[in-house]
Amino acid sequence: MTTELFHLLGGIGLFLVGMSVMTDGLHGMAGGYLNRTLARLTGGPLRGAATGAVSTAVLQSSSATTVAAVGFVSAGLLTFPQALGVIFGANLGTTITGWLVALLGLKLQIADLVMPLILVGALVRLFGRGRLRHLGFALAGFGLVFVGIDQLQVGMAAYQGVVTPADFPPNDLPGRLQLVMIGIAVTIVTQSSSAGVATALTAVHAGAISFEQAAAMVIGMDVGTTVTAVLATLGGSVETRRTGYSHVVYNVLTAVGAFLLLTPYAWCVESLAPAATQQHAELVLVGFHSLFNLVGVMLILPFAGAFASLMRRLVPEPGDPLVDRLDRQLLRTPDVALDNVAMVLEQLTGRLLGGVAGLINGHELATAGLQPVARQLDSVHAFVDRIHLQPGQARSWQRLNAAIYLLDHLQRLHERCDEEPERGRRLLQTHDLVEPSRRFLQSLQKTMSALAARTFTEAESVSADAAVGLRQQAVGLRADIMAEVAAGHLDVPAGTRSLESVRWLRRVSYHVSRVAHYTAVLGAPDGMAKNQPGQEITSSIA
Repeated sequence: MTTELFHLLGGIGLFLVGMSVMTDGLHGMAGGYLNRTLARLTGGPLRGAATGAVSTAVLQSSSATTVAAVGFVSAGLLTFPQALGVIFGANLGTTITGWLVALLGLKLQIADLVMPLILVGALVRLFGRGRLRHLGFALAGFGLVFVGIDQLQVGMAAYQGVVTPADFPPNDLPGRLQLVMIGIAVTIVTQSSSAGVATALTAVHAGAISFEQAAAMVIGMDVGTTVTAVLATLGGSVETRRTGYSHVVYNVLTAVGAFLLLTPYAWCVESLAPAATQQHAELVLVGFHSLFNLVGVMLILPFAGAFASLMRRLVPEPGDPLVDRLDRQLLRTPDVALDNVAMVLEQLTGRLLGGVAGLINGHELATAGLQPVARQLDSVHAFVDRIHLQPGQARSWQRLNAAIYLLDHLQRLHERCDEEPERGRRLLQTHDLVEPSRRFLQSLQKTMSALAARTFTEAESVSADAAVGLRQQAVGLRADIMAEVAAGHLDVPAGTRSLESVRWLRRVSYHVSRVAHYTAVLGAPDGMAKNQPGQEITSSIA
């Protein structure tokens, strides 16, 4: 009996490992396609639910779909009600695992056939390149899932006739509630509702538990998945917390509905196909699992807007909603993380460039208004440092480099405003610098407008022309100032201050041009820009 217990426990372990490996492989193969598909196809709660269900069924991971949806809400590409649709659909998509177990693992018993598939997957992983390596993981994981199911059956067979439905809580209201709690506990321990459902299907197939008892446990397993979701939201962004709590509320409501639906469902099955709950209990069970999730999605979708409003009240915006969008959960999907970094940096760029314009125009509060920007830039920098990419992600690598360069120039630009504000304020007060300063302000306004409209090519062109023009003018401006000092029109301290203002203006114009360039590389869909990251335009500003 000890050997069979080891088979049972090992089967659960193999199933968990197989699911994890297969999910990682499928996610790696999908790459940025998942993100683009979600953004393109999710036009409303209904379409979002369909997209979430299909994405989860393909990737065999609701977490990947959920994290992507949260990232798009943070980036403003999806509304919160649309993201709720994706999340609800992802819940439905997870039921495909049960069908795989019931139809292929228990009915066809293909464990022996998939053994060579594990070797093929391992070889592809070892010797493949690019996405082919992820395919190897997906194949190996797929094989391990069914080997795990086979081991579950071997272990469960030893308990056939020894462990019976009578050993579990009875099929009455208190007993079913106890079984729901057992299902919750199983999911918390295994950290996988799929593993719990696979175990319940194997047990009901072996006759160790009745359909009604297994169904009550599966209801609990659906609720148990929310514990993992809530733990994942700790320390996360407001959007992540809303998503996690929405998942809890939705799954609890669905569980209540499923609990009420269980007896009518069993009665209908027995009426239409007598003895089905005994002879084909695993199929009846997985059908019930899919049905109550489908009914839950259909009932909640018409009220997605009201549901989202409720969650907004329950989880209000924090003190700094902009930086709070950079949730650590997004790091699991680098493309989504970079999308959010781009969105945050575009807003911070607008604030910083507006502060530069206000400083040159002599606004006393311009520098004070930029104080929070420094903390926000530091937060973004810390988040970017945690983004790690895999080989072969050329576009993501290019965008990550652009984000690093962009942060550097934004922080240097902030330093110019914070540490040398008087040099900027003197520009329009110095006769020789009034005209070039006004021309720079005009180009700065055009750059800001182009960046706000996401016409990156125009922003690059305008800011680069201004930087090159000021660099060429600087020699003449310095000569004019020195001539006025020599002629006695300016004393030496005043001349020195004017020279410092020229240097300040030239440096600021350079950083603005680089900010526009790297914003284009980070935010443009095709990543095309005049100069790629790593090809810094040389300047004598040091």
